[in-house]
Amino acid sequence: MAFNPGMMFKIKGAWERFIQNHPKFPMFLRAAAATGIKEGYIIEVKITDTEGKTICTNVKLTDSDMDLIDVIKDMSTNGR
Repeated sequence: MAFNPGMMFKIKGAWERFIQNHPKFPMFLRAAAATGIKEGYIIEVKITDTEGKTICTNVKLTDSDMDLIDVIKDMSTNGR
C-alpha cells in the first residue's frame, strides 16, 4: 500500500470534526494514556444502535499494536 499524504489531511480533518462533536472522547483518551496503556491490556468496544441492539468486541494489545496506540495518543493531544 502506497502512502497517500492527502489521506492524512483527510483523516486529520475528520478527527478534528469528531473531537468538536465529542469533546469528552479526547479527555477519555488522555486519561487512559495517563495510566499508561501497555501491551497485554484489553480494549473493549461496544456499539448500541438506535433500537438498543448492541455488539461488543475486545482486543488484547500486543507489542505491535502499541505503534497505533501511540499514533492515537498523538492525535488526541495534537487535536486539542
